[in-house]
Amino acid sequence: MGPIPNEMFDPNNEEAYGRRLKIADDCLSDMIEWLQHGGGQVGIYDGNNITEDRRKEIHDKLVAMDIHVLFIESICNKPSLVLSNIKSVKISSPDYVGWDPEEAVKDYTHRIEQCELHYKVISDLSLPFVKLMNFGEQLIVNNVQGYLQSRIVYYLMNLHNRPRTIYFARAGESTHSGLFKVDASLSEEGELYAQRLKKFVLAYREKQRQMTGNIEEKQRPLTVWTSTRKKSRQTALPFLEEGLIVRQQSVLNQINPGEIDGLSKQQIKQKFPEEVDRAKEDPYRHRYPRAESYHDLAVRLESVIMELEREKNDVLIIAHDSILRCLYAYLFDRPDHEIPFLCMPRQDLIAIEPSAYGCKESRVEIVDV
Repeated sequence: MGPIPNEMFDPNNEEAYGRRLKIADDCLSDMIEWLQHGGGQVGIYDGNNITEDRRKEIHDKLVAMDIHVLFIESICNKPSLVLSNIKSVKISSPDYVGWDPEEAVKDYTHRIEQCELHYKVISDLSLPFVKLMNFGEQLIVNNVQGYLQSRIVYYLMNLHNRPRTIYFARAGESTHSGLFKVDASLSEEGELYAQRLKKFVLAYREKQRQMTGNIEEKQRPLTVWTSTRKKSRQTALPFLEEGLIVRQQSVLNQINPGEIDGLSKQQIKQKFPEEVDRAKEDPYRHRYPRAESYHDLAVRLESVIMELEREKNDVLIIAHDSILRCLYAYLFDRPDHEIPFLCMPRQDLIAIEPSAYGCKESRVEIVDV
């Protein structure tokens, strides 16, 4: 698919409007099919929908099919914020692959100008809607009903578009590796790893700052999040001694293995052969006796995900690989069945940069510096 000509967004071009409306209706039909027959629960119908009539048409069509509707309108009345958003977000969209950045800015600015000619803000108070003002400075909520719509509003309240980096690191090795019931301290190797991790992270952040060319710019603060397990707290201790803020959260504790705690793979097969078969069929939702599933873990981590979305500074999460798998899958939209098998090696620091069109990651080996 090549670049989309500006004529496609000209409100006075009836042929282009007809084509865009056909595409929009086809997308709406696809979403309805997915919600009704494809197992979908929440669909995002992304489009301008610039007139009251168009919004009413969409609302009535979905409600007639027993699909609840919540309109989300983003309004920005600060030109400097609009320009900043175009430069940092819009020109990285698939529409502008291979474009000169300045030309992309001009093109998207022209799109906005064309849209403004006929755009009508949402004013029908019978519709459920949320207005996001100036990228989260203010939220206006109207006629929101039910649990799911309330959760969506809560999620929107935590969003922002500021640049930041999220780091993932495994906790160090403990003296009783593989045992959940024993809240063991770090081994000698684990203590060396903790010191190595602290020195490496601080050096890596400084190197990245220098590479951006903004040496005069103040570095974003770094906060460390860790679980309440001893090995995680002790892995974070060198950062605390360095003067960084370290937060302990029990929701970041590793997955509870239940009755297979401390057993080898062979012992698990011998003791729970039927459970092993069930685990193979659905590794994401399966629970061993008295254990947690990865699905249970994902539900438990919802509060952490909300905090992660709200956080405007850099964060280093030191945790068990089961925790990092769930958080990584959220950020990169990985399917459920992949989560138990995502690779989170202890020797790597994972640096993640969220953006509007997905996250970017870098994996670097943690070495002595």
